[in-house]
Amino acid sequence: MHTEGHDAGRPEGTTPHPPHTRDSEHPGYEVQDVNAGGIATFLAGLFGTVLIFFVFCFFMGKAINTMMVTHDEKVNKWQADLSQPGATPRGNKREDLTSAAEMQQRQLQSMTQAFPTPRLETDDGNQDVADLHAREDLLLDHYSSSTDLPQGAVRIPIDRAMQLVVQRGLGAAPAAQTPQALMAGESAPAIQAPLTDGFARTGYELETIQARNEKNDFNRAEAKKD
Repeated sequence: MHTEGHDAGRPEGTTPHPPHTRDSEHPGYEVQDVNAGGIATFLAGLFGTVLIFFVFCFFMGKAINTMMVTHDEKVNKWQADLSQPGATPRGNKREDLTSAAEMQQRQLQSMTQAFPTPRLETDDGNQDVADLHAREDLLLDHYSSSTDLPQGAVRIPIDRAMQLVVQRGLGAAPAAQTPQALMAGESAPAIQAPLTDGFARTGYELETIQARNEKNDFNRAEAKKD
């Protein structure tokens, strides 16, 4: 087999590349200067295109928001504040970056506040009962007045009322009336003292009170350290 002039590393049928020559016309590097004008023109065109794109997006967003606000105006009395998730009160920007779950929760809260009472309980009544007991505590433990009281009348704390009852005593009990004859099958009513005072805080209230006390104790301990 003839192997003269055959390169084992080159496939059959291909011609070898001419050797690279270095002369005045082919020095092996770029001999011309960088076209700064062309680069500047390209960058200016790119910047202008991006600027035009952002201006277009801005006005397109304004148009879409205006259309949505116009659509939000068509609301019923149950959705006077938020007509759909993401909408805001009139004249404000839409909160497009807020999560869908958060927007739906806000809409539910708004509808709950606008809906007339009585309403269905959303948390088994825990918070409503706690609020009721808090209002009762304010009335029973503090001095207060309201428009339903006579002029100059003031509610006093229950502890103070008990002290006044002990000091002044109760009025004389009315004379006992002649008992009427009982009919067949009837029995005289008997008044029994209740086993409790009829008031007990819920587990939700107890947990809230415990958490509040622990937080207050922690704050007092931190204040002493300082």
